[in-house]
Amino acid sequence: MEKSAQLKAQAPEGSYEDMKKEVIEVAEKVKYSTISAYAVFILLAAFVFNSPNEILQGISSIVVAPSILVTDYMAVGNIGAAFFNSGILMLSAIFIAKHNKVNMNGPVIAAVLTIGGFALFGKNIYNVWAIIFGVYLHSVFQKEKFSKFILIAFFGTALGPLISQITFGFGFSPIKAIILANVLGVTAGFILPPLANHFVKFHQGFNLYNIGFTAGMVGTFFMAMFRAFDLQNPTTLIIAEGYNYILGSFLYVLFGSMIVIGFGFNNKSFKGYKNLLKHPGRLVADYVSLSGFGLSLINMGALGFITTSYVLLVNGQLNGPIMGGIFTVVGFGAFGKHVKNIIPVLIGVYIASLFQVWDTNSTGALLAALFGTTLAPIAGQFGWKSGIVAGILHMAMVMNVGYLHGGMNLYNNGFSGGMVAAVLVPIMDSLKREE
Repeated sequence: MEKSAQLKAQAPEGSYEDMKKEVIEVAEKVKYSTISAYAVFILLAAFVFNSPNEILQGISSIVVAPSILVTDYMAVGNIGAAFFNSGILMLSAIFIAKHNKVNMNGPVIAAVLTIGGFALFGKNIYNVWAIIFGVYLHSVFQKEKFSKFILIAFFGTALGPLISQITFGFGFSPIKAIILANVLGVTAGFILPPLANHFVKFHQGFNLYNIGFTAGMVGTFFMAMFRAFDLQNPTTLIIAEGYNYILGSFLYVLFGSMIVIGFGFNNKSFKGYKNLLKHPGRLVADYVSLSGFGLSLINMGALGFITTSYVLLVNGQLNGPIMGGIFTVVGFGAFGKHVKNIIPVLIGVYIASLFQVWDTNSTGALLAALFGTTLAPIAGQFGWKSGIVAGILHMAMVMNVGYLHGGMNLYNNGFSGGMVAAVLVPIMDSLKREE
């Protein structure tokens, strides 16, 4: 009942019941198989780029990296190792969701793709488990099913660098470092659920990366404590370059397949996509439930084409962090983002980069453009002009908040987006009422 009411509130006025009638249902088993197939595809792609021995060596380098923002696993290890790490973590998330009998809906698809994206630059097979276990302990403490908190557990892995930096970056003895890192990781995971539920009120659901804002606050707290003991995180920018042709080809094939498969699931048509574009995208906007699995895949593929093309058109570099941003946007194509509400934000960030001190094709500016689409609901709710303003403000904000959490929070744009939304939405709402 509660979820149905939330979805109805996010649907275009007067259209919810009609839309539900038009949704083409796809069996949960098929949804799981489809998303799993993409995870396996990414995993197997690793062996196209590197040999098994090279992948193993690369994974070893990735696991012991402090992983502070921005650490490109394609540079730390190699492309194959980064893809292998991504595929393994995606399959792990899918297994956990299936084991807990969670439907493969929009939020879960967004979480799986986000994990896969950030597994290219910050999350790895070592540093995510303490966070997930901490959230699980919270569910046990609350005597609730873990499935209720599974999204917080998945998105909460944004704090993976907290574990990696303590383990490998502060110079502690190995045993002490591992114990301390994982104890603090479990603690962070344990406190995430109540904080996430509280902070969503702060930005009123207009920041799609709510856990990013929450993790930013938690990371800021931990970083303040570390600095009190003179433990500092170095400014980190490790990125790979020169792979645009091969990685661009890979991405276009991947996203093209999503459109084709989604077209098939939607009775070989694009019927209903115009209705999907009417959603503002404000939390909670589960497109799989509202519009169907097929249309969600079509939307995901379209977003993948747009974001990849944006990076290439401004002469940016496709690497781990940038592909992580693209994967995240694509994942949220099932959960709040669509072509109509992300483009104004992209334009806003682009305009800002023309007049501000950051180059349009720099890693920071590209990440701001891609992840800045967390503010897509502002464009969806208040119009394209508001989306452009949100993008401009986000560009300035995101470049200044990373110091607070010292790169401990991988979802830096979610942290920034929460602040921008909290300030901008009340103003936009007031002006809309006046009009």
